[in-house]
Amino acid sequence: MSAQEVRSTQQKAKPGVGPFVAPPANRPRAPETKSFPAGIPDDAERRRQLRLMCETVRRVVAELQGMTDDRKQERTDMRRAACHVRQIGMYVCHVSLQLSLTDIGFGFGRDRTTVAHACKMVEDRRDDTAYDEFVSLVERLILCVFSPIQAAVPGGNHE
Repeated sequence: MSAQEVRSTQQKAKPGVGPFVAPPANRPRAPETKSFPAGIPDDAERRRQLRLMCETVRRVVAELQGMTDDRKQERTDMRRAACHVRQIGMYVCHVSLQLSLTDIGFGFGRDRTTVAHACKMVEDRRDDTAYDEFVSLVERLILCVFSPIQAAVPGGNHE
């Protein structure tokens, strides 16, 4: 088939038929929902504060793990430890700070499905008593750090 025949066949094709169907222009769109914590300002400032909150949680978890782990780590162990720190941080943000998975994913630079996986992994590991005590300690510390902030914000999600 020559190029001219291909063009003429494409011109005869009806618009809106085939694999590339455009959505109707007059279809109403679903309203946008914002799931950021109450009291955090819109747009750039809100995103900056989410990243700051998640980074703070990650650093607290990393410091606590560094205090409890006294053995020298090899390179692969360091990567694994960083992954566990991030997973615990995501879990604590979801459970203690009550952030949505989407917000946590944004704050950690990951997808919401990755956050869901991290929460599931941490929940599964909490059967181990020592691990459960460590995660409980992190939860209590994070609540101590962020409760005054959330209490000071009008409409913040605190008890």
